[in-house]
Amino acid sequence: MANGTAPLRVRGNRIVDGEGNPVVLRGFGLGGWMNMENFITGYPANEEAQREAVRAVLGEEKYRFFFDRFLEHFFTEGDARFIFSLGLNLLRLPVNYRHFEEDMRPFEIREKGFRYLDRVVEHCAAHGIYTIIDLHALPGYQNQHWHSDNPTHKALLWRHRHFQDRTVNIWEHIADRYRGNPWVAGYNPINEPADPSEQLIMPFYRRLYEAILDVDPDHLIFLEGNRYSVDFHMFGEPWPGVVYTNHDYALPGFIDGGPYPGVSRGEYVDRDVLERTFLQRSSYMLEHDVPLWVGEFGPVYLGDEEADRMRYQLLRDQLEIYDRHGVSWAIWTYKDIGLQGVQYAAPDSPWVGRIRPILEKKARLGVDAWGGTDAGVRHVMAPLEELFADEYPNYKPFPFGAEREIELLVRNILLAEPMLPEYGELFTGMDEGEIDAMMRSFSFENCVRRKELASILSEHAVSSGARS
Repeated sequence: MANGTAPLRVRGNRIVDGEGNPVVLRGFGLGGWMNMENFITGYPANEEAQREAVRAVLGEEKYRFFFDRFLEHFFTEGDARFIFSLGLNLLRLPVNYRHFEEDMRPFEIREKGFRYLDRVVEHCAAHGIYTIIDLHALPGYQNQHWHSDNPTHKALLWRHRHFQDRTVNIWEHIADRYRGNPWVAGYNPINEPADPSEQLIMPFYRRLYEAILDVDPDHLIFLEGNRYSVDFHMFGEPWPGVVYTNHDYALPGFIDGGPYPGVSRGEYVDRDVLERTFLQRSSYMLEHDVPLWVGEFGPVYLGDEEADRMRYQLLRDQLEIYDRHGVSWAIWTYKDIGLQGVQYAAPDSPWVGRIRPILEKKARLGVDAWGGTDAGVRHVMAPLEELFADEYPNYKPFPFGAEREIELLVRNILLAEPMLPEYGELFTGMDEGEIDAMMRSFSFENCVRRKELASILSEHAVSSGARS
């Protein structure tokens, strides 16, 4: 077990512990917990909209109980013990700003949000697992998609000083809370930033960096590239105490990915392409000889034996590349309802059984960006794509172009939002006992394990090496 008496720090291109021993951080992201995502737990649209739908049906008291039970059962000591048993030593903790602040009461920090975070940090520390606190959803939204709890397609954080001020305030309180905690590896201030101007991200990063260090000068800060953590061209010289992080999703691992090796979304991908892509996304870190952490990567699984066999091979190849370069990583994601997690709620669990009608409708209409395809609505999408190609041939909106913009606006928003009342109504009349039993579907002892995924990750668990 690594030394846990002092916070980790940077030495050259390595992360080291309090005694100067190299530490390679490898583990999971705890997606869907303190920042909920639709494909992970099954609701439509974004987290805030889901919460409003549940509150409308259950009322304020049972609404609070509903999410309290979810947060308590989703990660327990059993989960920490399991991660340790795989030889892994890291859990990235994505959080939504709403746990710490209400929009109608900006700058007033809510203590309750820390209660959940403290519990998981402590469970992990007890089993020799470091945590990285990741602000996954920021006031005003730092990117254009649902996973920043954004109900629109605009990232307003970059346009309004008010949202930036609130973000700084939240981070000052987080840094003050975990100052001196040796098992908190550090702070990940912005998940997948997407500044369309490319001019605002670095000044705001500088402001966050200085604000955090003023409160807590000892913890590492993990900074991601622009355009969803892949673009570092606007970064200048590295800053002390910073670990730079990219996200390294591979095309064959997406829900609509093709064979591996083979063609996905019009591009041929094999092991050599994987490595070239990784090296391109990591070029800033490698050129400056600074620590590198792959903050997200990993395929989704389709339930088809041959397709999943190729996806496991894709994962093995990525992990072997990371091994060779001695980098730290956190695979996405630890737990869900069956698409990607190493642990998932059983298909016959009370939770999955209750929301099954919504899961079926979501799949038919393709409303989830990460977990759905447009096969059932192709007759709607194709004419729109053709119309835009004819009328707006030069339309290339940030960050991913016209087809992805149409997908976001039509499938992920227009078709998803009307489903929210149906989702909320699924919980009509439930009492607290029924709610608690339903949320226990996510508890460690009731989840199903993706055994081959667990085995692969264990094979590539923590080593003492680092880039030389």
